[in-house]
Parts: sequence; structure tokens; C-alpha cells
Amino acid sequence: QVQLVESGGGLVQPGGSLRLSCAASTSFFDLYTMGWYRQAPGKQRELVAAITGGGSTNYVDSVKGRFTISRDNAKNTVYLQMNNLKPEDAAVYSCNARVGSITSWGQGTQVTVSS
Repeated sequence: QVQLVESGGGLVQPGGSLRLSCAASTSFFDLYTMGWYRQAPGKQRELVAAITGGGSTNYVDSVKGRFTISRDNAKNTVYLQMNNLKPEDAAVYSCNARVGSITSWGQGTQVTVSS
């Protein structure tokens, strides 16, 4: 199992930006598909963005053009740059690492979007 630690959450006004980071403790980081999920109260957890070891990315439609996922394999870190944040983006954002059938989760970081 991989230990994942998220950071970068906080309170931001609509239209603002945040950058989330997820640091992974593994010697095989470049083999993992990394993802960011979010879950708001009363709502099912959804995949926001994912990036494979080969650099392929995908996003949920609601964040396309606003969010960017990236990874730095030398630092064992995946990022989520979030621009033009909207109130509906407010949620707990969790980092996910998957290789084969094994999945690891971070504890999550709170993102609040409010005036």
C-alpha cells in the first residue's frame, strides 16, 4: 500500500484558483495511475482527473478547461491546478493511486468556494 498525503486545500472565492499536491511514498511511482477524486456532502464521490504513468489524462466534463492534472515522477508528486473555481467545485478532494488491482487513498483536503 502507498501512503498519500494531500495539501493545498482551503477557502477561495468564486473565480479564484488553488493548486493541490499529493505526495506518494513508493519506489514505483512512475508505474501508478494517479487520480483526484472529490466528494461533496450528500453526493457520490466522483473522479475529477486522472493521469497514467505514460502521461495520458482525462477529466470529468465539468472541469475541462479549468483544471489541469500533472505529475512529477522525480518528486513522487501529482498536482491538480484548479482555476476559475465555482461553488459546485467545493468538496473534499482525495488523491488516489492505482496499480493493477491495488488502490490507495489519501486522507483528503477540503476545498471551499464561497464569497
